[in-house]
Amino acid sequence: MNDIKIGSKVKVHYVGTLKDGKEFDNSVKRETPLEVVIGEGKVLKDFENTIRTMSVGDKKSVNISSEQAYGEVNPKAILKVPRTEFPKDFRFIIDERIKGNTKSGKPATATILEVTKTEVTLDMNHPLAGKDLNFEIELLEIEK
Repeated sequence: MNDIKIGSKVKVHYVGTLKDGKEFDNSVKRETPLEVVIGEGKVLKDFENTIRTMSVGDKKSVNISSEQAYGEVNPKAILKVPRTEFPKDFRFIIDERIKGNTKSGKPATATILEVTKTEVTLDMNHPLAGKDLNFEIELLEIEK
């Protein structure tokens, strides 16, 4: 029986992979466990629900569909913007994640998909949108 309730603070290590086995995140390699407060909604729901079934020392796997993770790729979130919207000395690197602000001043993150002499194509989707995710989770600690 575990002692995990809403509001419990837990520490987990995890390895996240895609269907093809490609690793996209690994807290073990970073040597930094993830701290989660159960019920706060700061991690994927199925990830948190898996933690809630665990006891300290348990290791479990969970597969999360793209719909339950970061959603499908939204074609409307792929935008072409004038290159003049960027500073003159900006270094464009394809597939790089960049941060900036929208015209309304809201913070935004995007991936550079393409650069021409006049336009930059940006993908505003989450980098894991459209992807099914696999996690290997180990429960390290339930804070008392």
